[in-house]
Amino acid sequence: MAGRQADVVVLSGEDRRFLEAQVRRHKAPRSLSDRCRMVLLCAEGLQSKEVAERLGVHEHTVGKWRRRFVQDGIEGLTDEYRAGRPRTVSDTQVAQIIERTLSTTPKDATHWSIRSMAAESGLSHTTIRRIWGAFGLQPHRSEAFKLSTDPLFVDKVQDIAGLYMSPPNRGYGDTCNNPFTRSPISIS
Repeated sequence: MAGRQADVVVLSGEDRRFLEAQVRRHKAPRSLSDRCRMVLLCAEGLQSKEVAERLGVHEHTVGKWRRRFVQDGIEGLTDEYRAGRPRTVSDTQVAQIIERTLSTTPKDATHWSIRSMAAESGLSHTTIRRIWGAFGLQPHRSEAFKLSTDPLFVDKVQDIAGLYMSPPNRGYGDTCNNPFTRSPISIS
């Protein structure tokens, strides 16, 4: 009883050198070197069953990599992209959640909780937790730091940071209390 005819593997000199180099490389991924071994043995004229016995894999595995090499060459030996589940939350929805978290408060509370934001937005609480975690949002800690609403705030921060990073040579030095730690800080 004759089975399906195996694809014939024909190697160019360049392909053979590449495959042999991958088998010899110590830092090559094991999966790639195993695939290269399979193709090299198939190129010697061995059947998939014989190659599988020598390498300790299933003959269907050998057949798969034989077919992929014949169709796509060396590129066929790499893993194919696995997309996973498509996104269900758009970038616009994420931006709306972040905006709502930072600029509004719920009617009946002082800050948003994960579940109150989920109920308001129509998304699951797990999704809200992932969004907040990705952007480092912690609305329950809003008393510790409030972002200024001053339209020139960014410019002022850049000026102060610039003075801190490269103070003037003949700057005036003074000390005042840091309002957060009540400890003296030096101003140059």
